[in-house]
Amino acid sequence: MDRTSPQPIQLLLLLLLSSLLFFTGLGSMGLTDRDEGRNAEAGREMFASGDLVTPTFNGELRVAKPVFVYWLMTMSYHVFGVSEFAARAPSALFGVGLIVMHYLFLTRLRGPTVGLYGALMLLLNIEILALGRMAITDSVLIFSTTLSLYGFWLGLHEPGRGRHWIWAFYAGMAMATLTKGPVGFAVPLITGLLYLTATRQWPVFWQRGAPITGTLLFLLLAGPWYAAMLLLHGDAYSSQAKVHTVGRFLAPMEGHGVGWWFYVPVLLLGFYPWSALLPAGLYRAYQSWREWRPMRNCALESETLLGSGEELEWFAGLWIVGVFIFFSLSSTRLPHYIGPLFPACALLAALFWAQGLKDPFTRGLRGSIHLMMGIGYLLAIGFASAPSLFIKFSGKMVKEFPLAAQFDLGIGPYVGATIIVVAMGLIGYLGLNDNKRGIAFGVAGGALASVFLVAILVVVPELNRYAIAPPQELAYAAGLNLNPTDQLIAFGSTRPSIAFYARRTVTFIPANEIDRLRTALRKEGRTMILLPEYVQDALPEEAAGFQPILKRYGYVLLGNQPMITLPQGDHAGTPPTPKTVEH
Repeated sequence: MDRTSPQPIQLLLLLLLSSLLFFTGLGSMGLTDRDEGRNAEAGREMFASGDLVTPTFNGELRVAKPVFVYWLMTMSYHVFGVSEFAARAPSALFGVGLIVMHYLFLTRLRGPTVGLYGALMLLLNIEILALGRMAITDSVLIFSTTLSLYGFWLGLHEPGRGRHWIWAFYAGMAMATLTKGPVGFAVPLITGLLYLTATRQWPVFWQRGAPITGTLLFLLLAGPWYAAMLLLHGDAYSSQAKVHTVGRFLAPMEGHGVGWWFYVPVLLLGFYPWSALLPAGLYRAYQSWREWRPMRNCALESETLLGSGEELEWFAGLWIVGVFIFFSLSSTRLPHYIGPLFPACALLAALFWAQGLKDPFTRGLRGSIHLMMGIGYLLAIGFASAPSLFIKFSGKMVKEFPLAAQFDLGIGPYVGATIIVVAMGLIGYLGLNDNKRGIAFGVAGGALASVFLVAILVVVPELNRYAIAPPQELAYAAGLNLNPTDQLIAFGSTRPSIAFYARRTVTFIPANEIDRLRTALRKEGRTMILLPEYVQDALPEEAAGFQPILKRYGYVLLGNQPMITLPQGDHAGTPPTPKTVEH
């Protein structure tokens, strides 16, 4: 095995670039709903209560996700204060850690050049950048499953004391399981099982993999929290946990039941531009495995494989295929679910690209360049069409975005489309030239980073101002004025983030549950109602005495008593100051 030390300059470059892309403007946008709002508030409630065992949301038991991300958020709130930045900081930090880990692993096995290609591919794609900037579990999950599988590989193949890397296999699985439940151990186990079976290395695993001791380590790390939840909450925990794990796999939840083909476009677009290298890379790995299989002698020791230049490709290919099929079989499908296979995609794509630079006649290389260009031009058309499509379908967004019909996406999509068109022309010119192909990599990565920064700096601020922040600003104002015994009702807009900004329990009532609203309004004392303006006419007679206190871009805050405290300036963890009675 060729061990190569990482290059300090490359490592510094990756740290700076990944930090720039993950942390720039991290707290400038309000929390998106539903998952970000729920997770950030569950972490805030854990921070406020000091109870590090039982996650809650809006004062009620929350078992949709295990506890590890809430622990991270609690620590982040202690360091940075309760804010959007603090809620997202763990994801960004683990995103940076993922890029560095990927670089170190690939550099160790294939040298710093391939390591740099792989790390940049893993960083410069839409899905990893997005997941690393959100207060959800996936960035931590991807880091943990990747740590587990890299520990698995090194534990099997490193000579001598290098076998101790195998403990990272079990520790990573435990961390992933505490982050997102059974999927945390399913991803490493599926990949490991496929690899050991395809390469017939089960004897090596029994010798070097410490399966019994490793399983005990896994249970020791992941088991105590689950045991504590069962002891404390019994069936209230186990029944809900079953719904959110087995139930999510067997039946669609929350309307996320898309066709089996769903992850094909998700992978092509989410891992773009490097997804264009995957078909040829997978085929190349499969062909080399087929050629090797008849020559394999079951009695051979693993040392005969340590120098193989192709076995790492097999490992990455099986990782991609196994995880892709696993999530495709699940009845509930969301774009971020396949995030754990992206490190394998970056690994396989980097190895294929490096081979293509070494051998210009590598099969499938020119076709991959054409595929990259084709997808790019389709994306450019999509960006250029986005403003008109937004206007066409804005009427269907009114429920969550009351002023959708009045919103303009601005020049951002056109700038993005222009960048992509120019980049595709350069990629075609450079990538199809055997002597200039290496420069095409920089063009593709630079284009992706540029479009991403345009979105963050140009499109997102306006989208946040008009679509995301308005109810959050009013919720913050309400929270300043309500005592613990008072009541805040979110009517017609059941965004979980309202509870995070109000810093209190919220009564969420959908617009079609008028009887529940009537019952809530009978409560004595101070009450405020946060709602979209378009549902104000649906309020029952019991709300007749409520007066508008603040208005903000299609949302209104009503109260049965005047407001006492107006928000002043910007506060840590709060949205911008609401303006009184503003449209």
